[in-house]
Amino acid sequence: MKKILLVEDDTQVCSFINKGLTENGFDVTVAMDGTMGLKLALNNQFDLLILDIMLPNINGLEVCRQVRIQNQSLPILFLTAMGSTENVVIGLESGADDYLVKPFKFIELLARIKTLLRRGGKIEESDVPDHDIYQFADLTLNDTEKSVHRNDNEISLTSTEFRLLLMFMKNPRKVLTRIDMLHEVWGVNFDMGTNVVDVYVNYLRKKLDKYGDQKLIQTVIGMGYVLKEH
Repeated sequence: MKKILLVEDDTQVCSFINKGLTENGFDVTVAMDGTMGLKLALNNQFDLLILDIMLPNINGLEVCRQVRIQNQSLPILFLTAMGSTENVVIGLESGADDYLVKPFKFIELLARIKTLLRRGGKIEESDVPDHDIYQFADLTLNDTEKSVHRNDNEISLTSTEFRLLLMFMKNPRKVLTRIDMLHEVWGVNFDMGTNVVDVYVNYLRKKLDKYGDQKLIQTVIGMGYVLKEH
């Protein structure tokens, strides 16, 4: 049974989500403020974190940032009434994997949760089909196992970083524009006027470059980025 931490201070919304998720077979833990939510997230094992942004004591953005310092793989979904483009950008840049605006339909929330859990799921290595393994230079990505290695060193990525690298690995030597990446990785079909793509490419580069002699993700000025060898 998948364990979900719900941090939400609206009792009606909280009850609605808790009831729906429990009926769908999830084990739900509820926190009504940011302090308790952060404590629970840091000291327990959850499969998914659902966060409101406007929370008592510590807001959801800060909770997300603190959790990301300790746990880069935990899927985080913001569920908030703050639905402007700027709010979405801030939420994603704080480390969230997805962002759903209130009011929402439960069926959409459930679909988002299942998608995030599939992205983070793992199975035994013996069950991994070859077509889910991508190789480029000294870098290997296993899409089913959700693992990345370079020169036999395992690289820990957030789910957003993993999806970004997977896009590069599926399109080696192809120049990818920022709009391409916003659509594929963040599900956004417009230019948000933000540097969120550049921020995450930089995160990814630092982690990959730590275990290799050459930089694999290169900037194509005025166009985007490309995965290629020098």
